Amino acid sequence: MDRTEPGLEHAVVDGVATVVISNPAKRNAMTAAMWSALPGLLERLAADPAVGVLVLTGAGDTFCAGADIASLRDPANDPQALAVAAEEALAAFPRPTLAVIRGYCVGGGSQLAAACDLRFAEEGASFGVTPAKLGVVYAASSTRRLVALTGPATAKHLLFSGELIDTARALRTGLVDEVLSAGELDKRVEAYVRTLVARSRLTQAAAKEFAAGREDRDAYWAEQARRSGDTAEGVAAFLERRAPRFTWTD
Repeated sequence: MDRTEPGLEHAVVDGVATVVISNPAKRNAMTAAMWSALPGLLERLAADPAVGVLVLTGAGDTFCAGADIASLRDPANDPQALAVAAEEALAAFPRPTLAVIRGYCVGGGSQLAAACDLRFAEEGASFGVTPAKLGVVYAASSTRRLVALTGPATAKHLLFSGELIDTARALRTGLVDEVLSAGELDKRVEAYVRTLVARSRLTQAAAKEFAAGREDRDAYWAEQARRSGDTAEGVAAFLERRAPRFTWTD
């Protein structure tokens, strides 16, 4: 893809799928076509057994400045429906997801970051949830996800004001999980995703489902653990002081 054209780039290397939001002329703002393309791309990556972890980031020094408002003025588009569908597809991705954030993470960018399991940011990044600047009613599902991350007071502050917050406040309120200095973010992400790929997909899949609120599948996951042999392999590897060779896949 021509990097000057807006779109979603992706690659899979050593078990890690990286999706890059690329719209350099507009700080990686999401066009209607990009919102529409994301669910299908995620579905294809989820179907790839080589993918153990998904990283979402932005091209260059910005994560995503939100929706490309100009592209969403077309009455044939439903901006909120497109954004929510993309957000829900990301939240439903069956393997661990990590947003890697530099620069602006605003509006739809924050919506996508919140839908990831974890968020690592570079110092100096800015975060904002800006529907009040446009007179947009933020979707109930998106509001609940934001509240779950930050608590109601911070979610209300962000939604009521549309003001940007810095990495220190984002970390303090739970909007991000780690803040790294410039030059350290890529190294930390590389080491962290290597760790995730080496861990049990069985554990990760069950934990992701339970963390999302599902309460009726304990027996199912216990049976998956028994059939896969991953628990036995993990215990044996620990006792033998070697790396485990987990085999379960979803």
